Formats: sequence, C-alpha cells, structure tokens
Amino acid sequence: MDDGPLIIDADADYTPAIEIFMAGGIIAYPTETFYGLCVNPFNADAVQALYRLKGRPSSSPMPLIIGGISMIRFVAKELPPQALKLMKRFWPGPLTIVLKAADLIPASVTAGTGTIGVRLPGCPNARRFSNTLGFPITSTSANPSGEKPAVSAEEVLEYFNGSIGLLIDGGSLEGKKGSTIVDATGEKLLLIREGEIPSSGIF
Repeated sequence: MDDGPLIIDADADYTPAIEIFMAGGIIAYPTETFYGLCVNPFNADAVQALYRLKGRPSSSPMPLIIGGISMIRFVAKELPPQALKLMKRFWPGPLTIVLKAADLIPASVTAGTGTIGVRLPGCPNARRFSNTLGFPITSTSANPSGEKPAVSAEEVLEYFNGSIGLLIDGGSLEGKKGSTIVDATGEKLLLIREGEIPSSGIF
C-alpha cells in the first residue's frame, strides 16, 4: 500500500481494526513494553507477510498476546500445573509462557517447534484490542529485525509507514526490557529470556 496507515487513539473504539485484521492486514499497537505488530495468527499468509516486513528469520517463533485467560484454549494444547501457577502469579504482566501449541496454530507461527509463547499483557489497551478482535494476536516488536523496538507512534511510522494498515497511537512508551520468557512444556521450568520480571522471582 502506498498511503500511510489509518491512525486511531489508544483510548478510541477499536472496531475499525476488525476488517483490517480479518483481511490479513498488519496492525501496530502499544503494549506495556514496546509497540507491537499484530496479524491474525490463524492466517498463515498474514503471518508470512509479517515475517517479510520485519525481515524476521522464519526459524524464530512468533509470540502471541491474549485478551483474557479464556483465550488460552485457542492457542495451547495443554496447561501444565507449573504454567497455571505462573499465570495466577504474574498475569496480567510481562511474562511470556511457552506452551505446547494447539493444532490450529500454523507452523509458521511456531517455526515448526510445536510450541507457542503466550502472554496476557499488563497493558489494558492491548488486552482490550485482543478482546475487540476476538482473537489472540501476534506480539512481535514493531521494528525491523536487529533494529531498536519502537516506543512511539512516530518511530513506528519511521519504520513502517506505507506497510501497515492501522496504527493505534498510545503515545510514548517507557521502553522496558521486554517480557521474561519461560518454557513450561517440560517437567521443569526453563528460562528462555530474562526481561522485566527477574528470574529470581520465578525460580
């Protein structure tokens, strides 16, 4: 697309996003850490378009955000007890939990791993966005791979003006470390990345 994206305020009605999302468009939105890029994770073509836009290696799985705990059934095959404990303790918040992916999740999202990283964000607008769409959403940071994640709407436009369908403007974000990632698929929890939540508070 040649024109810039539709821009709406983070406190506005998110209904205009539904048509763009269902048509496979890419949407930028604020979280509690950085701006993220969203597509429908069940649309394999949209997922591939997002990988191409970011220049993200296809070997890197695409994490997801959910708007509420009830959405977990759409993305995870099972919920181990250790995962449930983490959810109760740290959600909503900056903790991504890796689970066995539901069969409906395209291999392009999981990078063929059969697992999926899921987060219930601390940002109310991100949760409301997912709930308005009625879907889990991808939560990769809004930047070309290797570049600094966008922390403002202006930075999102510098990277992707003309390549995204909608920008939800949440102003300037704090630009924190990103979410802590923990793998809960095995018998013991495994730290994948330490972020806003210190590992000492988890293990």
